[in-house]
Order: sequence, then C-alpha cells, then structure tokens
Amino acid sequence: MVTNLLNILGLVLTWAIWLWIINRDFQLSSSLAISIGGVLVCIPAILLGRRLLDQQPDVRRATLVTTIVHYVLFTLLGSSVIESVRIAQNVSLWPLNLSPWLGIGLMVVSGIALAGVVFNLALKGFGLPFALVLTRLVATDWIYAWTRNPMVLSALAFLVGLGLWLGSGLFLVWVLVVFSPAAFIFLIIYEERELEIRFGQDYLDYKARTPLFWPRKPSNKDLEGNQS
Repeated sequence: MVTNLLNILGLVLTWAIWLWIINRDFQLSSSLAISIGGVLVCIPAILLGRRLLDQQPDVRRATLVTTIVHYVLFTLLGSSVIESVRIAQNVSLWPLNLSPWLGIGLMVVSGIALAGVVFNLALKGFGLPFALVLTRLVATDWIYAWTRNPMVLSALAFLVGLGLWLGSGLFLVWVLVVFSPAAFIFLIIYEERELEIRFGQDYLDYKARTPLFWPRKPSNKDLEGNQS
C-alpha cells in the first residue's frame, strides 16, 4: 500500500516538475545549474539510499528505498537532460560537422534496444526497469545474458545519438563527463546492493557470470547457468 502511494506521488511530482521546467525560459546560468547540479545532487541521494539499505538489508526495506531513490533520480536526471538539450540548442560551443542522420540512426537503434530491454524484463523478470513495477525475478536471458545493464547502455547510446543529431560537442561532453559517471555510481554503489538484497544468491550467481556493462557473448556454460 505504501509503495503504491509512493508510485502515484512520485509519478505526479516527476511529471509536474518536468513540465514546469519545459515551460520555463531560464537564463543560461540557471540552465547550467540544472544541467550539471541536477546530476551532481544525485550522488548524495545515491549514497544516502545505500546507507539506508545497509542499515536494514531486507526485501521490504529495499523495495521501499528503491522506489524513493528511483523517483528522486528520475526527476533530477530528467530535468538535467531537458536543460542540457536546451543549452545545446542555444549555445554554439564545439559544434560538430557531422551528418545529423548519424545521430538519428543511433537513436533509432538504441531506442529499439530500450524497448527490447523493457519487453525482456516484463517477460522474464515480471516487472519494469524502474520503480513503477520492480522486477520479481532476476532476468538472465536474451539481452540480459550479454550484460547486466542493457538499459543504461542503451540510454547512454541514445543520448550520444541525440548529441550527434543536435550537432553539439558540448552536449556530448556533458553526457560523457557529467551524466555517465553518475550512472555508473548508481549501478555500482546502489543498484548492485539492492538487487543482492532482493534476490540473494540468484543475483550473485548471475553477477558472477555476466559483465556489469560492456556486452559479452555468453558461453554455453553461461547460458546453462541462466536457464537453471
């Protein structure tokens, strides 16, 4: 019941804040503060979430804390992306002389991959890759047999494609220097721990045979382990 209420509140607040930012015309200094500061604020939120997990490492606590952490990060990171795109459109720093079709192609491919990840989790993990419906099983087949974090990999590829389409080297620097490190911190410090708490040995076994990020073709032994 508490988790359902948090999901409703989280969705309403997240969309309200995103729409408010979209409809505001910020000065460049404020846009930069949201673009960079929104990502940096995620780090203490991640550390606090990890501390709360370690204080009481049980499934119920992990589900509650993860729901809150997800919505905090969605709100902050989504706001940062919105303002970073706006800055890329208005500031002609480090322009890229590349065909925008390169970016469109990468966005299409990564967008299809993102949809595939959602379908993969819904079918194999009985959930979604965010707080609205947390997975009930460890997804180990298909895309998740190649990497433990195809969602983050696809999302970063999409943002790179967006930067190429915008023709903005500044946006690509933001993706690589600001956004990507925060995503890795979340994966390593928070998500790994909460999955260990919620799924125990099943996740530890999957973690031992599947790379964290860069895809690797699973061996026959890995596939047998995924199916067991």
